[in-house]
Amino acid sequence: MNKELLTIAIAEPSVIIRSGITVVLKRIPGFRIQPVEITSVDTLNNYLGLHKPDILIINPAFWGHFDIARLKDDTANPKLKCLALLYSSIDVSLLRNYDDTISIFESVEQLKEKLEKLYESPLEDNPDETNALSAREKEIITCVVKGLTNKEIAQELFLSTHTVISHRRNIARKLEIHSTAGLTIYAIVNKLVELEEIKKSMIL
Repeated sequence: MNKELLTIAIAEPSVIIRSGITVVLKRIPGFRIQPVEITSVDTLNNYLGLHKPDILIINPAFWGHFDIARLKDDTANPKLKCLALLYSSIDVSLLRNYDDTISIFESVEQLKEKLEKLYESPLEDNPDETNALSAREKEIITCVVKGLTNKEIAQELFLSTHTVISHRRNIARKLEIHSTAGLTIYAIVNKLVELEEIKKSMIL
């Protein structure tokens, strides 16, 4: 699991709820979490101006209906994940700009699952994901988007077909991309291939 320290700010007016969440967060297995309790809008603005927490858990009705979209635009922390803290009924339209919601009735295991989901980010949200790939995996992606079969890739790179298949499984797991079309978009965006190369291979 994620062993890096996660800073989680909790913006909630109730000290009982705020402190309770702090205790629960520290009990989540597989994560190292540093909770920060936020008691007012001014404190929140000041904190976000000086620090870059990984996650903000905030009551959507935090001193009036809090504009989370504006907060995301104003913060200098584009990777900030915002979770709406729910413990009463609320207009669902207020939740559309949040990354997820949590309820005060959720278990430690449910919170753990939500944190894991947040950090299984899609490719678009993690431009550095390409660095997780080995040079060989990048070569295989290039071959795949050019239309080569596993056998042809094996011949091209002097590998066994079994090794190529293993590499492709690892690529799919790392990138969470399971189609050739998805890999093609990934390869173009990350400059592994040029669009003209793909067009030529399609013509051939």
